[in-house]
Amino acid sequence: MFLNQVFEAQRRFQAELMSRAGVVGVGIGVKQNKDEPTDELALIAMVEQKRPIAALGAENLVPPEVDGIKTDVIEVGLLQAQNVGTRDHWRPIIPPGVSIAHYLVTAGTYGALVYDNITGEPFILSNNHVLANSNGAVLGDPILQPGATDGGVNPVDAVATLERYGQLLYVGDPAQSSNPIIGMPTTPDQPNPPPINPNNPPPRPPANPTDNDGCAAFITGFATTLAKVNDPDAQVVIKSQAQSFDPIAPTTVTAQAAIATNQIDAALARPKNANMFSDEILNIGRITGTVPVTIQMPVRKMGRTTGLTQGTVTVINATVDVGYTTISGRRTARFTGQVMATGMSQGGDSGSLVVDANSQRAVGLLFAGSGAATIFTPISLVLEKLGVRMVREAPVG
Repeated sequence: MFLNQVFEAQRRFQAELMSRAGVVGVGIGVKQNKDEPTDELALIAMVEQKRPIAALGAENLVPPEVDGIKTDVIEVGLLQAQNVGTRDHWRPIIPPGVSIAHYLVTAGTYGALVYDNITGEPFILSNNHVLANSNGAVLGDPILQPGATDGGVNPVDAVATLERYGQLLYVGDPAQSSNPIIGMPTTPDQPNPPPINPNNPPPRPPANPTDNDGCAAFITGFATTLAKVNDPDAQVVIKSQAQSFDPIAPTTVTAQAAIATNQIDAALARPKNANMFSDEILNIGRITGTVPVTIQMPVRKMGRTTGLTQGTVTVINATVDVGYTTISGRRTARFTGQVMATGMSQGGDSGSLVVDANSQRAVGLLFAGSGAATIFTPISLVLEKLGVRMVREAPVG
């Protein structure tokens, strides 16, 4: 089966499948046979919960194939952004994989130590909704280790300050195709977005350290397209030869009304004392580089809540609608170019670095999921947008 045939079937039938009751996403993966993956690509319909055929009605059944391409239905559970494990105070050295958060956020995960492309300075990497309070923060705000729900107290446990973040764009905002980066140093070819005025900060909701679910945000639905592959016409043999995908330029399946879209939910914090922060992820070790994501790639992560877990990539280049609770109420943000893996996370694991299970190379940044599925952003998007690299090198110039 040729990859472009499956892509064409998705383009033609995605909207129809998404309209059926219970379907929350459509993507491309491999067909399952008694819960075991086969070598055959299929158009995947994702549902929160499988229901008996009799309870669905004929109009809501997913056909066994569309346009000659087989389909499959997988149960993904309720997907939600995750920041609620390692919850202790870590002193004098703080490793990636433990609790951290903006002082008004319950708790998330310190994902990795990354390095500015120009200065080589080390920064803490996690999500916007962990370090920047879903846009409700001001640059320079205190970052606690552990997060407030794990006993962190401001200012005693303030170990860093908010340095830089991808501003989340919500449905209804002026249409843009990627996140403005707040706090990014200005360059001639990339002027800095208007900064948040610290003398006129956004209104602050009260901290709620008893809310163990962290930021109340959840996946409301998603669809998937394929990005560019090395050879679009090459036959894909899933088990014997995984195909790499370029996540930088996600394609569009169907024409839609102009909606602001996000590529990342990510942020950086500046350590108050860089010597306190390790670059060796707890139970994983030091990262040696990055690697593109592939279908069926085994991956792992170290997170605040579930610790060291492993999963398998099932869907690539997903378009995902995510619900966020913000200082102005409930909002929805649309993401493109995301990746879904089998369930390997829970609330509080947001911000975890996703790593290839067979090497020390980073794959992505986790920001949402459920018991059945985990959503993460390809690490290349995160690093490019934030102007940082994964491995320490000599500063440029």
